[in-house]
Amino acid sequence: MAEKNSRLGTFVAGDEGSWRIVRMDTPAGQPLAGASRMNVVAGETRGDAGRWVLRGVTSNERYVTRAEKHRLVATQEALGRPASTCAALIPIRKNDAWWQLPQDERRRVFEEQSHHVRIGLDYLPAVARRLHHCRDLGTQEPFDFLTWFEYASRDAAGFDQLVARLRASEEWRYVEREVDIRLVRDAEG
Repeated sequence: MAEKNSRLGTFVAGDEGSWRIVRMDTPAGQPLAGASRMNVVAGETRGDAGRWVLRGVTSNERYVTRAEKHRLVATQEALGRPASTCAALIPIRKNDAWWQLPQDERRRVFEEQSHHVRIGLDYLPAVARRLHHCRDLGTQEPFDFLTWFEYASRDAAGFDQLVARLRASEEWRYVEREVDIRLVRDAEG
């Protein structure tokens, strides 16, 4: 029996799911097929469960220093907060030029030029996030990263500002495909 990968996250879009898709934009590259709902699944799904299925694994923070990681951990709140009724899934694939850079040069673009961590810290704890790495699963995955964000509706404008600031950075010159999927969790009951 195969052991369940507790670091695997699967995003399944179709006609069913706990999150309602309210908007799908494609800032770069090819769009994903349209869907009305999405589920976030811990682990693997069985069979063809939707119009599209995106998978990634959580991993160590690859481009942060110890001090940055400490600040992130101390400031960021967990996913699943009751007030966080809004979410965004932003899958990204970077170009070959990015992956040909050595790790220290990617770090330089990521933080020293683009200030990715510093920008993100400006929006914590209002925005919670989890990064999933797709390349760790193999070359068949259509994206390199899947970032899942959750926030309260009152923080939607701040989230839009966060995304705009990151897209204006040097790092985004390396993005060849990006889809911005906005979702809301319907009230239960």
